[in-house]
Amino acid sequence: TKTIHFPCPPSSSFLHSLKFLNRVSSHSRLMTTSAARGFHVTTTRKEIVAPASSPLLPLPENRIISLSNLDLLLPPVDINVCFFYKKPLYNTTNDVLKTSLAEALVSYYVLAGEVVANPITGEPEILCNNSGVEVVEAAADVELRELNLHDPYQSIAKFVPMKVHGVFAIQLTELRCGSLVVGCTFDHRIADAYSMNISLLNSRRPLIIDSSVDQMYMPVTSLPLPQETTNPDNILTSRIYYIKADVVQDLQTQAGNGKRTKLESFSAFLWKLVAKHAATTDSKVPNLKSKFGIVVDGRKKLTEQETSPYFGNVLSVPFGEQRIDDLTHKPLSWVADEVHKVLESSVTKDHFLNLIDWIEIRRPVPVVSRIYGAGSEDGPAFVVSSGKSFPVTRIDFGWGSPVFGSYHLPLGSRTGYVMTMPSPVVDNSAGDWIVYLHLEKGQLKFIEQEAPHVFKPIDNDYLKI
Repeated sequence: TKTIHFPCPPSSSFLHSLKFLNRVSSHSRLMTTSAARGFHVTTTRKEIVAPASSPLLPLPENRIISLSNLDLLLPPVDINVCFFYKKPLYNTTNDVLKTSLAEALVSYYVLAGEVVANPITGEPEILCNNSGVEVVEAAADVELRELNLHDPYQSIAKFVPMKVHGVFAIQLTELRCGSLVVGCTFDHRIADAYSMNISLLNSRRPLIIDSSVDQMYMPVTSLPLPQETTNPDNILTSRIYYIKADVVQDLQTQAGNGKRTKLESFSAFLWKLVAKHAATTDSKVPNLKSKFGIVVDGRKKLTEQETSPYFGNVLSVPFGEQRIDDLTHKPLSWVADEVHKVLESSVTKDHFLNLIDWIEIRRPVPVVSRIYGAGSEDGPAFVVSSGKSFPVTRIDFGWGSPVFGSYHLPLGSRTGYVMTMPSPVVDNSAGDWIVYLHLEKGQLKFIEQEAPHVFKPIDNDYLKI
């Protein structure tokens, strides 16, 4: 067995230059223990789970799959998902889950492969070699009720595996009270790559170049160097909150009496808060502009169907920018209208087709949304993503639904990121939200002070743990 001590977060850095793309994929985490909040997670077993053999569905051997143009928009960072379960009512073993995983990998064989570099272009591609998924089994000397889920770096980060190789890894942890935690780490690019053979993701012939895409995306080589910060309030970190359904409804009413969606209304409210914080910290800031981006899923737009055959997401990150002074002083309805304009520019099939062609003429140079290229002289920037389809209550491995589940972002970003998710509370018929905020420490403090009626720290009483 091996005992792993977990962290205080390392210092923040992000897209440093083109070398970032090679460096981030092998990011590491500092292993230490906080004396006040720390606990130990002990690895008891590691195993590689390969796809189950099936004579009816033979597996491809050493098949190479190129990433689609839209996959190439995503940097090679690992994303985490974590689910927390109360102690099962009956004895269970991890073997059941591993058997199910082996069977699932027959259909989703790409998750059992690994990312390699194309020998000619250097672009990433998937080698489907059925090498399997690493499954880590562990035990933690902490009880479910003792976890600080409000601070994911003191909880979730300790239950997700470091992916050493491949595209997907799982950690199964039993807590002292018998509760279970299932943590997953996956390469975000690969979810899209599985569907790259669908012709709608191919560039058109002849290419149709829309110059407006230049205003939204840029080559990674054009990114400014990140500025190191000595102010702890400027370091990005994460917190998790819940928002009651009636509060979400009130925001929608204030943003235009139902004219705007709940997500648009919430985004506008948060944009105002971020701008207000900036205005209170620097007298020169009101003349700067703040950027707001939103993740748009293009699967339905490309297929023009309600259901899509795509595995994963086909994404674009449009953004808008406004003067901090305007965001601070104009009404919420005005900000909500600006948020709506950002969405309007990209929720079309043509936008995604134009984006695919735009990327094609720039390959093999990686590209990125310009919102991630904000420099030290710019105002604050953040991106909102809707996780309303996050199926937290349906992730049942045989011991019941989780009491809590969340995405988690690794340290290293220099742009804020916000994820909204449905609440896992069983009687949540009213539609509460769970909100994951990855923002600067100073911004988070300000948000909690200015809007405690909206952003309530997630706790065990709310989750009924």
